[in-house]
Amino acid sequence: QVQLVESGGGLVQAGDSLRLSCAASGDTICISAMGWYRQAPGKERELVATTTTGGSTYYADSVKGRFTISRDNAKNTVYLQMNSLKPEDTAVYYCAADVFSGPSIATTMERYDYWGQGTQVTVSS
Repeated sequence: QVQLVESGGGLVQAGDSLRLSCAASGDTICISAMGWYRQAPGKERELVATTTTGGSTYYADSVKGRFTISRDNAKNTVYLQMNSLKPEDTAVYYCAADVFSGPSIATTMERYDYWGQGTQVTVSS
């Protein structure tokens, strides 16, 4: 079992920055990829960014150049640095972990085995 706890969400203005954190606990040695998803009201959950144990990354087109995902394997924590925030970034952001899948990038929800409870990010115009 793996537990994921997100933090760092909040209310900001357009153009501001936020840094989300996701701390993993439990059987963390099993974790392969870790990613961030988001879900806005009335919309499907979508992948924002993901990273492998080796540091490879993938970003949704909508956040490329503005968001950066990073991972501290020693602390079992993944971060999402969000710069130049836009109102359309408003959503609940979820951390997810994929276990026992090796070094490959995980870009589909089905790959992820564990999810955090989510943290709200609201960007006002």
